[in-house]
Amino acid sequence: MTGEPVERRLEELHPASAGWALSCCRWDREEAEEVLQMTYLKILDGRARFDDRSSFKTWLFGVIRRTAAERRRSRWLRSAASLRWRDARPSPAPVPTPESLLGASETSRSLRAALQALPARQREVLHLVFYQDLTIEEASRVLGISLGSARTHYHRGKAGLQTRLAREVKP
Repeated sequence: MTGEPVERRLEELHPASAGWALSCCRWDREEAEEVLQMTYLKILDGRARFDDRSSFKTWLFGVIRRTAAERRRSRWLRSAASLRWRDARPSPAPVPTPESLLGASETSRSLRAALQALPARQREVLHLVFYQDLTIEEASRVLGISLGSARTHYHRGKAGLQTRLAREVKP
């Protein structure tokens, strides 16, 4: 795959990629934008190459996930090396965006809280399957885990969500 087909596919998948990047960056919009930009650069300059062993979307989501993890590790190492954690001051609350205001309904908050309460791997599998329309098999490839493990995380995550949301409904 070279040239325009890659660029066209990236453009087509951009909305889904942005959603996955947000999830990988713990809903930090600026970080997600950076990760997405770095991912696109890796692909366009050839550092990340699609080898047709999976769908393009699955491969792209894997590159996004690894890029987000690399940035987190890099930031952690920089802060640990400079010992900035000692002088850290709480940052001001982010200014709400129109998207965040739109998603601030009670139902949305309840679902988001229930999702955040799940273990990270369950949350990632559910996000890929429900919001990105990947199969469990494709999600396992994105996350670099076995299909059996992905199925277990998927079923446990769904059960955990159901339990948490049922608790909120009961008076």
